[in-house]
Amino acid sequence: MFILKRQDVEISSIQHPKRDQQVPILTYQGQTFRLISLFKASQEEEARALWRELTDNRGKACVLLEEPDRFSVWGKVRLDQIGSDTGGHSKQGIYIQASILLLQAVYLDIEEFLGGRQATLFEKDMAEFLRQQQFPQTSSLEAVKHLVSINPLEIVNIPPWQENHVISFLQTLHQLGKSYFGNANFANQVNDRLQDMPEAERSLFISWLNQTSLSKLWQ
Repeated sequence: MFILKRQDVEISSIQHPKRDQQVPILTYQGQTFRLISLFKASQEEEARALWRELTDNRGKACVLLEEPDRFSVWGKVRLDQIGSDTGGHSKQGIYIQASILLLQAVYLDIEEFLGGRQATLFEKDMAEFLRQQQFPQTSSLEAVKHLVSINPLEIVNIPPWQENHVISFLQTLHQLGKSYFGNANFANQVNDRLQDMPEAERSLFISWLNQTSLSKLWQ
């Protein structure tokens, strides 16, 4: 939607009505946007890729903010919507559960074929990504270790990720998996990787996956 500079916008923060946290808000020409992802200055390509995915492929109203030391992606929101972004419910919850199952599948493959040391490094790489992107409730090494060990189909408190988090998470999971294995064979046959999910939920996730650019990565 927009590619803007810092001088073009106003950035402030408001208190989240249901959590003890401040929510960054960007204002541009009377429209409000909330922070989706932060990127380092060296990650311009990744920032633009997420922005294009959300705007071109998902039809979202988003801002790509260019600053000297970083890039950030912001999604349009009404201020009265902020209290309702609970996540972890209905379709979104299913997408998150499937993403965690794919994380576990990649982790177990690395552990089995490359050894425990590489599996530990993979956990650290995922944790660094989640930390940089400020993923809600999952931006630490301990959180990643928790994710690879739980049964996501049984947990009550699913991480409160939004759709953009899921897309970014699966993009990075594919990128890391490819760097560890040297190929993308691990991303084939997603349906088989998700056999633990109920058929209807698995089909819902795969249908969503096929409607995004992720379909080129996960097959």
